[in-house]
Amino acid sequence: MIYFEDFKVGDKTILGTITVDKAEVIEFAKRYDPQPFHIDEAAAEKTMFGGIIASGWHTCAMGMRILVDSSLGQAASLGSPGVDEIRWLKPVRPGDVLTYHRTVLEVKPSQSKPDRGAVNSLTEAVNQHGEVVMTMKGWGLFGRRL
Repeated sequence: MIYFEDFKVGDKTILGTITVDKAEVIEFAKRYDPQPFHIDEAAAEKTMFGGIIASGWHTCAMGMRILVDSSLGQAASLGSPGVDEIRWLKPVRPGDVLTYHRTVLEVKPSQSKPDRGAVNSLTEAVNQHGEVVMTMKGWGLFGRRL
C-alpha cells in the first residue's frame, strides 16, 4: 500500500506506456469530443494536423488509466481536489507510443485532518520520439499511516 509518507519531493516515476489505437481515438472523440480532426479521416487531412489526432481529453484519460493501474490502485488514495494546469503540447496520433511520467512537486500534511496529506505532482506524456506531448499539474489526497 502506498501512503502519503511514501511521496518525496523530486521523486520521479515512470508510470507506464500505452500505444494509441486509432479505433479508440475515433470512438472516444465521437462520444466526448467530436471535432472533425478527431473523427473524420478526410476532414482531418485538410487541417493543420494532416490527419486524425487524439483528443487532449483522451490523452488525459489514457494517463489516468495508467496512473490507477501503476499506483493509485495500490494507494491509500482519497481522490483529488483538482487539476491546476493541463497543456497539450504536440498532437497525439494513432500508433504513437506514450510513456507517462510523474514527478512529485510538493507534499503537504493536512493541518486540520491529521489522517491525510496532499501531493502535488507533474504528469508528463512523452511520445516515442522523446517529445513531451502533454503536461498536467494537480493534487492528490492520500491517507497517512496511522
